[in-house]
Amino acid sequence: MKITWIGHASFLVESNEGKVVTDPFDESIGYGMPELSVDAITISHEHGDHNAVGRLGGNAKIIRGEGKHEANGIVFEGIASFHDNVGGQKRGKNTIFIFQLEGITLAHLGDLGHPLSNDQLAALSSIEVLFIPVGGYYTIDPDEARALIGELENLKVVFPMHYKTDQLDEDFPIVPVENFTEKMENVKQIGTAEVILSKENLPSKLEVLVLNHA
Repeated sequence: MKITWIGHASFLVESNEGKVVTDPFDESIGYGMPELSVDAITISHEHGDHNAVGRLGGNAKIIRGEGKHEANGIVFEGIASFHDNVGGQKRGKNTIFIFQLEGITLAHLGDLGHPLSNDQLAALSSIEVLFIPVGGYYTIDPDEARALIGELENLKVVFPMHYKTDQLDEDFPIVPVENFTEKMENVKQIGTAEVILSKENLPSKLEVLVLNHA
């Protein structure tokens, strides 16, 4: 499969089974959003920088909320969580999405704002590829991200997301990816917006892959 970081918390995952986009952002976010025809769009929560489905073309199925969902034969499991560490009182609910493509199990954490419970960790125990926010303020911060990663024993690849870049307004209060990567081992700066993964080439030891935005 090919994974492309569009920007912010939005990725395009292209596989033999279909194409998935996560958390498309509105014009308030400085990255460009390409017009794409995909099979499914996952929406972790209803904020404009994560739910701008109108910016994508095609007839994609919109995946929202907890529970099981299906699009073009791809099954998504939505895990309820929160956008803050006070039970959603500040920023509301967030949905973690788990899905499998080409035999690889992936999870997108959306704007997760708190450590995971034992039940949530159990639901994520088989995850091999993780998209995780690391910028803090609105989400878990670099230390919390590192701790969460350490609790998922089957992880092979981590893609950091939702961190400060020069595409975001200067006053956007999240930190750069370096605040996270300096705490991690086996960090690879890919140098492009995309990377190819297969079940056979997943690393034996956890790697953090930092992509350029598309």
